[in-house]
Amino acid sequence: MKIGELAARSGLTAHTLRYYERIGLLPYADRNRSSHRDYDASILTWIGFLTRLKTTGMPIREMVRYAALRNDGPATETERREMLERHRARVRAHVDELQESLLVLDAKISGYAGADERMQAHDTEPSLRRKPAGARTTGAR
Repeated sequence: MKIGELAARSGLTAHTLRYYERIGLLPYADRNRSSHRDYDASILTWIGFLTRLKTTGMPIREMVRYAALRNDGPATETERREMLERHRARVRAHVDELQESLLVLDAKISGYAGADERMQAHDTEPSLRRKPAGARTTGAR
């Protein structure tokens, strides 16, 4: 498939695909008779994995290192697994931080919801309604 189709199917831009190829994240594509890149559809699986690594915050330099190890073959499986395990630990720590932040946000939102309920109760409760400034009660002269 040509780079435009790969871009459409992968969700990446043609510019990004060329950049990934240049830095070693993607293997160099075969070229057709017109010297245009001609990608095999199987590259989509690898691009999907790279996208997940990027989404989880793996730096590009680590992604490039992982890709180089992958290209070196089965002898690097242990090192690749260890890289992914370290990255997974960082992702889990980040998820934990996000969970804690969500709890704080939920508590804050609940506080505002409680304030709204208190205000509504205050506005509807006759004994709690404020009288306009300068208003007199009957018989107070």
